[in-house]
Amino acid sequence: MRFPSTVLLLSLALPLRGNAVEPPATQPAADVPAVLMPLGHFQWTASGPLVAPADPPGDRHYSVKDPSIVRYGGRWHLFTSVRGVKRSHAIEYFTFADWKDAPKAERHLLPGYDGYWCAPQVFYFAPQKTWYLICQASGEDWQPTKYGPAFSTNRDIADWRGWSAPQRLDCPKTPTDKVGLDFWVICDDARAYLFFTSLDGRMWRSQTALADFPHKWSVPALALQADIFEASHTYCLAGMAKYMTVVEAQGGHGWRYYKAFLADRLDGKWTPLAAGRDDAFASMKSVTQPGGRWTDSISHIELIRAGFDQQMDVDPAHLQVVFQGVSDKDRAGKKYGEIPWRLGILTATTQPDGQ
Repeated sequence: MRFPSTVLLLSLALPLRGNAVEPPATQPAADVPAVLMPLGHFQWTASGPLVAPADPPGDRHYSVKDPSIVRYGGRWHLFTSVRGVKRSHAIEYFTFADWKDAPKAERHLLPGYDGYWCAPQVFYFAPQKTWYLICQASGEDWQPTKYGPAFSTNRDIADWRGWSAPQRLDCPKTPTDKVGLDFWVICDDARAYLFFTSLDGRMWRSQTALADFPHKWSVPALALQADIFEASHTYCLAGMAKYMTVVEAQGGHGWRYYKAFLADRLDGKWTPLAAGRDDAFASMKSVTQPGGRWTDSISHIELIRAGFDQQMDVDPAHLQVVFQGVSDKDRAGKKYGEIPWRLGILTATTQPDGQ
């Protein structure tokens, strides 16, 4: 297990509040080390919308969403889902040196596959010296035919034409036969782990030996059961023997918001960290929008990583989050696929009194 830097988390967040309204099971458990307890409450500042949907030739895009991003070669490499009129789901890529350049960056729909694919996760798999794109995809001969886990590979992340057509990830069904979505891979020094949710308050875990990746996945085991919904993303907290998973929930402060859980190991027990409605990881209660309120939801976040490889390191002392947002007014009366999601950034802030 690799933890390359030493940082403390105490500078990130406010002390825990005592006014949470959810049952005690959602509150930080006694086995969370005392040094982590102040992380039970987060505060964020939101940018304005930095990326909006752009129409390709011959189609109209309703939204840009599901961001996955890495910094590599002095540039940001951003992969998103786009929802369109003619093509319902596709993956879009663009690269830029600075976020101010994102709106005018050239966009590319990944070629080589005309079917359903979306919800990308990108990382460099160092043992194979290969870039991987984990995603949801469809195939007529797949089981299930839709929303199945898939992967695409590339030797050069900047070569948008170089991605292979998605191949099905051979993960067995869950014991409940529930269909999963929002697939996420993270590795330690011995194994690769595949996490996903099933829209029923459960997060699942499958695993394979690092040498066998991306094949030979185990039967999924229940990793977490809570008041959660979808889009679980798991990271290694650099400098600490801890992992953090963040999971989207519904009906809190904002239509969509995020909770966080901690574990000592990727196949271990996930302990609530910021998992209450009033003390969530990121919600409209904990986010300020200095440039004006443009979103009423914090949805499908991707933490900005300290690296770009399969271990998914983040620096807990400098947390930033790319997220999809939309105002309640803009989504009112629209079908889900027509909601005009846009992308922004959250930056963790210290408590207002500077303590």
